[in-house]
Amino acid sequence: MNMPPDGEAIFVPGDPPRAGVLALWGGDSQSLPLGERGTVELVLPAGRTLRRRSLAARLVPLAEALPALADLDASHAPPSLAAWSSALLAGIGLVARGRLLPAASRSGLDAWRVGPLDAGDAVYLAALAAAFPPRAHALALPGTRPLRVRTPRHLIREAWDAVADTLVRTAAAELIGGPLFAGLPPVAVGGLADWLADAGRGIDAGGTLGLRIELPRRSGEGPRAVPQLRSAADPSLVVDAAELWAAPTAVLARFGPRAETDLLLALRRAAHAWPPLAPLLTEAAPAALPLRDEELDELLGDGGQALSGAGVELLWPAELVAEGLRLRATATTPTPAAVAGAGFTLEALLEFRWQLTLGDEALTDEEVDALAEAKRPLVRLRGRWVRVDPALIARLRERRRHRLTAIEALAASLTGELAVEGEAVPFVPPEPLADLAARLTAGSGGARARVPSPPDLRATLRPYQRRGLSWLAQMCESGLGGCLADDMGLGKTVQVIALHLHRRPLAAGPTLVVCPTSLLGTWQRELERFAPGVPVRRYHGGGRHLQGVAPEEVVLVTYGVVRRDREELAGIGWGLLVADEAQHVKNPLARTARELRAIPAPARVALTGTPVENRLSDLWAILDWTTPGLLGPLERFRRTVAVPVERYRDPQAAARLMRLVRPFLLRRRKSDPGIAPELPAKTDTDHLVPLTAEQATLYEAVARETLARIRGSEGIERRGLVLALLTCLKQICNHPANYLHQSGPLAGRSGKLAALQELVEIITAEDESVLVFSQYVEMATLIRAHLSALGVATLFLHGGVPARRREQMVAAFQAGAAPVFLLSVKAGGVGLNLTRATHVVHYDRWWNPAVEDQATDRAHRIGQGRPVQVHRLIDEGTVEDRIAALLRSKRELAEAVVGAGEARLADLSDAELAELVALGGTP
Repeated sequence: MNMPPDGEAIFVPGDPPRAGVLALWGGDSQSLPLGERGTVELVLPAGRTLRRRSLAARLVPLAEALPALADLDASHAPPSLAAWSSALLAGIGLVARGRLLPAASRSGLDAWRVGPLDAGDAVYLAALAAAFPPRAHALALPGTRPLRVRTPRHLIREAWDAVADTLVRTAAAELIGGPLFAGLPPVAVGGLADWLADAGRGIDAGGTLGLRIELPRRSGEGPRAVPQLRSAADPSLVVDAAELWAAPTAVLARFGPRAETDLLLALRRAAHAWPPLAPLLTEAAPAALPLRDEELDELLGDGGQALSGAGVELLWPAELVAEGLRLRATATTPTPAAVAGAGFTLEALLEFRWQLTLGDEALTDEEVDALAEAKRPLVRLRGRWVRVDPALIARLRERRRHRLTAIEALAASLTGELAVEGEAVPFVPPEPLADLAARLTAGSGGARARVPSPPDLRATLRPYQRRGLSWLAQMCESGLGGCLADDMGLGKTVQVIALHLHRRPLAAGPTLVVCPTSLLGTWQRELERFAPGVPVRRYHGGGRHLQGVAPEEVVLVTYGVVRRDREELAGIGWGLLVADEAQHVKNPLARTARELRAIPAPARVALTGTPVENRLSDLWAILDWTTPGLLGPLERFRRTVAVPVERYRDPQAAARLMRLVRPFLLRRRKSDPGIAPELPAKTDTDHLVPLTAEQATLYEAVARETLARIRGSEGIERRGLVLALLTCLKQICNHPANYLHQSGPLAGRSGKLAALQELVEIITAEDESVLVFSQYVEMATLIRAHLSALGVATLFLHGGVPARRREQMVAAFQAGAAPVFLLSVKAGGVGLNLTRATHVVHYDRWWNPAVEDQATDRAHRIGQGRPVQVHRLIDEGTVEDRIAALLRSKRELAEAVVGAGEARLADLSDAELAELVALGGTP
């Protein structure tokens, strides 16, 4: 039901209370489909006087009105409707708190009333009544002369009673307890009328009964309960019951005209709720009730709850309200040296222990035994009274001692809690483990011991890279491992190379780097460039072997080879195991992840720019490899962390996860303060990728056949054959389908296409955009088809696109319509402003630096506020690789030699040409 946006409202009481209705008049209330048409008699202004008026209204039962009022926007409702919305919703709150009493209506029918009200309820009722607008309580009192209306306070109380009498009556309640006080049809209470009247007296009294519990301070004394009365008009005024009769008249006035009667009635209700209070009813001026231990125990449990339900306040000493006995966990650790040094292992077993604490102080075993033997609800301990929960002591004694691994204890140290039998309990680590957790936490924030850049590193590390080296060294030397999750282009590879050089004097052992096939060449070249004295071995291909691996050697292997040769790899004593592009093993159940986990190493480092690609289980898979056991079992992680964070956005679960993973995950973005200013405006990276078997076969066949024809030709014919050879080889390097003019299949046939796919996945995961340039429209078409099959949106600009459509595509890309913009070099190399892109990929090269730079400048230009990453895909050991080496080493000479593109290469001799296009080898 929708309330009328401009209608007025008033509550009309009924007998029994549930017969009361909400009367709506004015506005479009008469058009409402619910409720019955009727009249309501109000006292309203008429000129300068007040007159009784009967108005047509909709009389809506509360069962229908309450749901609508819950959805009402009171800020746009008339004052009377907004007032009754607040009042009736407050009544629902009182019912929800159990403020209910059985009663007899004026005509002797079964009814429920709201009560008793505590001091806070009374204050709220007074404030609500004071704020009621005149029209909200202008209900005429019949037969009164002069005209009188209902007071706001009494009308609100009757409405609250109607809410109580409506909500508690359900079909289920009637089925269980019969029609009396449960069914909707009215039932006469008969002989219960006197008892109900007696029980209901005082629910609107001027004071609230309280029991102040006093504990003994001297020997020979016992605990006692002192009755007292709190004024409803002035909640700060509290008087002991024994002093009420002697209180000054001004004080008594604050408790209403029947203060003594109200007190006795409240005591009678309290004694019904908790019979041990009955002796107070026999005293002329009830002063105090001595309490036995079992009675004190009852007040701490069910007895206290019963009194609270009867509207009686229980006031305990402040020392009992403060934090009392608590159960927490701790563990005994290995020797401090083992925890602090390289001897600390994740698999070390620690002895788990329970502790009972008082505040922040752990109790001794003797104190725990004394508490258990006392068998009393309250015990004097360390100069204060302490409540003893027998169930807590029983739990402490029933808990069996067990062991937990060092990594479980470390995780609990970082989060401050430990999951025990499905329950999260506070965990306080012993000093050695607490020191380690503090060092890790400080290290994740940057306050770690600085590791100097290795002297044999042929590179100058930027400040954030030096911090990364220090962090990696600390994690590896602690035997803990970690994930370096810097953005693409921030130099993760050089940081790992520096780590290997740092560990070499420590005799840590050889390093195994696992990476995608497309990165084998890049790793080898980077090692040769930055650490030329380090032996590098590719464990890949038909003749691979691991004989004679040197302690300072770096071995490169692909994920595919790990799946096939895990036993051979596991037989080497690796000092460091590195997983590059670690998102490849985000599925812990996949064979690649299982085989990688089976290769032992004392230190493991994962490299990835996207530690969380789709869900938090990706992060679990990576960190459970680098630091096994840190995040617990996968199923528990999903239940306690992933679901609360991903589905319900639980801030506490997210904060707990952050505290746990921050020391083990170093994440820097190009947009972070102190990172981007240290970067050049443009960073160039050559990605060396291997040919597939199909590509290598095609490449050798075409090169052999065409070189034979070239040797027997001259002049224009020879030049044409040379240019045709270079074009065919570049197309084969791109993709066999590009050379064979096929539309597919595409996956698995080109190392370059696989490398582009990986780049695009990383770039789009970081919510960035990329330009992909190719000389060949046909190749760009194949790329678009491949990315579309993967669900990646693309735009494609080539020479056949009309000028108007070209402008629309540029605007769409700048607006974020697609993360990938494919462009042919001729059509898209000049005249475009594409500053949304932060990455540029040259899928194949024009072999003219000026043309290449012009294409790059579509993103790296005025208006670009972020660093631009330029990626060149180069097939290793091919003509592309040799031309790239020439461009790197002698750019000025290269511009002179190949400045005109491929045409200048036609003048090479047969021998030079054969050397240029030969497959294999390092340029």
